[in-house]
Amino acid sequence: MLNKLGHHTAFLGKVGDDIIADAKIFHFGTLSMTNEPVRSATRHAIKVAKENGAILSFDPNIRESLWKDMEDAGAQMAYGLSICDILKISDNEIQWFSRKEDYTEGIHMLQQTYQIPLILLSMGKDGSRAYYKDMLVGVLAFLQKNTIETTGAGDTFGACRLHHILKYGLDNLAERQLKEMLRFANAAASIITTRKGVLRVMPSVEKIQNIKNYFERIS
Repeated sequence: MLNKLGHHTAFLGKVGDDIIADAKIFHFGTLSMTNEPVRSATRHAIKVAKENGAILSFDPNIRESLWKDMEDAGAQMAYGLSICDILKISDNEIQWFSRKEDYTEGIHMLQQTYQIPLILLSMGKDGSRAYYKDMLVGVLAFLQKNTIETTGAGDTFGACRLHHILKYGLDNLAERQLKEMLRFANAAASIITTRKGVLRVMPSVEKIQNIKNYFERIS
């Protein structure tokens, strides 16, 4: 039967709505929106998560080599922007999508167009920023001398800011909480750059905190 129906049906039945409905945060990106059937499956999962009160987190994570048409990539990114509560976006992505060289001008365009509560901008060696309501909080990067590779640094940064959202929530964040979030995420990302691989080398919370404290002492 599955051979006759094809892989579309097989994929759409993999994850039950009950699992998605239990999520406190549902994170998604455009990597699962490049083609069908994963695009429809992703949108369905987003719908279920939203209906059940989950915070929606979006990281465009645009990879040009995966798209046949970058106009389609922009359309899928716009969909994500229109529905997310938290956006993690890179410096090159904000410039590409907004067509603005200045990061803050590009972010303000997104805020005005999509009313996204929290936007986090990653800028590599130049650090990161949080845009929340009328606040702009910036934190310098924690640069490691023994950097090996940067693969996974952005994903690590993104995961750590969700860790803090689970801790503090999304409503009424203070400047100190935003700074703490960025510093913690930057510290974790800096550790990842010193290790080969990604998933098997994720640092513990204690290790991240130790690195964060060290950089804060010497800065």
